[in-house]
Amino acid sequence: MSEWVDKIVANIVRLEVRLLACQARLQAETDPEALHDLRTTVRRLRSLLRPLRGLPGVVQLEMAASQVGALTTPLRDLEVLAAYLQQQGHAQLAERRLSQLAGSYVAVAESAQLAQLLMILDVFPRFLRAAQREGLLRGLRPRIEKVLEKQWQTLQKALNDPGHDRHRVRLLIKRVRYAAEAYPELDRLPPRVLVRLKEAQKALGDWHDAWQWLLQAEQQPDLQPCVEGWRDTLALGEQDADRALIKLSAACFHS
Repeated sequence: MSEWVDKIVANIVRLEVRLLACQARLQAETDPEALHDLRTTVRRLRSLLRPLRGLPGVVQLEMAASQVGALTTPLRDLEVLAAYLQQQGHAQLAERRLSQLAGSYVAVAESAQLAQLLMILDVFPRFLRAAQREGLLRGLRPRIEKVLEKQWQTLQKALNDPGHDRHRVRLLIKRVRYAAEAYPELDRLPPRVLVRLKEAQKALGDWHDAWQWLLQAEQQPDLQPCVEGWRDTLALGEQDADRALIKLSAACFHS
């Protein structure tokens, strides 16, 4: 058990260092990938914590991570849209979105939400060590294995549902991917499965972007020139996503 606690603590420290680096990059306002990396690191943290629910400090840390996610989601959505518009030659439309991001990176770096997350994350290893001394971590490995297995079962069930919600499936794929990264000794993904997970996540991400942008166009008239193209992208995205999910299901559950 001690070995498992050591590994979890090492992962926590590694993620804390990455978050601090992301905070510094946001503060400097020179790195276009800083916000994305911050969000990915927070997602990895939440995947690490999910099997530990019920232990001291986990609820507080999950809530803090969730608040950082909620704070940064609209900013990341704006980033992605601006990058797409720039790529498609809509420079003025892109510039309007980028202007809305002015000052937001520093605001995230200095936000109460991120400060709270970092504060709790800094002391969390001590909570784990205390729980270990109190005998609260007995059966830790089976607990983690049970949660990982349940996540795979939930994904399988969703993939087998003809009326599956693509957005929910996308989140479930992220969950199993990041959980496998958090606990590689327990959830060894064959290279073929990892490839299929990444392909499905990307296809669903492209579909989700078009779907979300069409919703935004209903409230933002200047996006109307893009609507027809997004409708085509959405239709093609649905087909690409469904094909990717069929391949994923075959690789994971029918081999």
